Amino acid sequence: MKKTDAPILKYSAKGRSRKIEDFLLRPPVEKGADQIARQVLEDIRENGDSAVLKYARQFDRAPQKMVRLRVSDTEMAEAKKAVDADFKKAAKEAHKRIAQFAVAGLREDWRMPSPQGGWLGEKFVPLDRVGAYIPGGAAPLASTALMTLTLAQVAGVPELVACTPADSVGKVNPYILYALDLAGATEIYKVGGIQAIGAMAYGTKTIGKVQKIVGPGGPYVTAAKRLVYGDVALDMVAGPSEIAVLADDSADPAHVAADLLSQAEHGTGSEKSLLVTTSEKLAKAVRIELAEQTKTLARKEPVAKVLERGCILAVVPDMEKGIELCNRFAPEHMEVITKRAESVAKQITCAGAIFIGPWTPESVGDFAAGPSHVLPTGGTAAFFSGLTVEDFRRRVSLIHFKKNDLKETASVVEAFGRVETLDAHARSATIRLKR
Repeated sequence: MKKTDAPILKYSAKGRSRKIEDFLLRPPVEKGADQIARQVLEDIRENGDSAVLKYARQFDRAPQKMVRLRVSDTEMAEAKKAVDADFKKAAKEAHKRIAQFAVAGLREDWRMPSPQGGWLGEKFVPLDRVGAYIPGGAAPLASTALMTLTLAQVAGVPELVACTPADSVGKVNPYILYALDLAGATEIYKVGGIQAIGAMAYGTKTIGKVQKIVGPGGPYVTAAKRLVYGDVALDMVAGPSEIAVLADDSADPAHVAADLLSQAEHGTGSEKSLLVTTSEKLAKAVRIELAEQTKTLARKEPVAKVLERGCILAVVPDMEKGIELCNRFAPEHMEVITKRAESVAKQITCAGAIFIGPWTPESVGDFAAGPSHVLPTGGTAAFFSGLTVEDFRRRVSLIHFKKNDLKETASVVEAFGRVETLDAHARSATIRLKR
């Protein structure tokens, strides 16, 4: 086996492989990123735009002469002209599907009667100002523009801010700009990395503070997002991309290999690709396919790094054990390519998104299907969920009591007030009933 070949390992009830256990334990934030992110964020909090520009030049390789952070109307018009017709058609189709899925996911305000004539309920109110981080370095993720701000657009958020890095001549990728405009962005800034997160979280003279930051990023963006939590709300703490494929002997090894490689090519080298299969024959065939398909890819070097240290082909004794391993991995993307795939998928409980059957490659989730591709990574799918339209709205509880409702619950209020030594709480209820 060559160094870059993915290892085939056994996972059984008799004993767990140490290599598989180590593979499952991946931190959502890489070691050392926090310290650098903290220093940059403190500088931005104190010095605002000047610090943002300094780090844009240092980390984004923006030109020294760049002084304007906001994308102008002229730049947007030029970007629209530069984008080809095929992409415009594809982007509009993706936007339509994402918006349709978001509309279907909107919750309606609701009420229920209280026992004595009042009512209880909830209302849903859009946030006022949100920020989306759109990666534009190793890969210009135009799809992320659609997969974030389209949801905010449907939710009714009036101010949609986007930050994405400029290149060495101060330009933003035109495909990203086109997608951002399609998704309803009201402000776009040429800044990436930690500095983008700091600017949106704390606010500067140029970039107004937002209420929530969404969108994926590299290890430093992830560290920065975690550090600004509390100053703003977050979607999640998302790290490098990952995929798990649960397959049996019905799966096509070429398809499985292509799917595993789809996440390995993102570029950090820290991505994870896991095959879990009941068929050792399939695992061996997939390993051959991985090597052959990698030769044809544009991003051979980062893919080779993932195959060397971030890809495992795990052979399990039965499907039950395979489901167990997948749930323990709690992947961002989970494919089920088995006989009776729907039945198997019902037993997957920890995943950002599940792709069911041989005709549902993970890439349709990244670009076209409808649900957002902003999903939890690093095992956090065990307790986080992917981005939805409801992440851009406040859920407000509503309580409207009548006098008899208060009478009925006053003894409950008094009891808790007594036990918790909060007599003013109790009095605020009982004083109303003494007159």
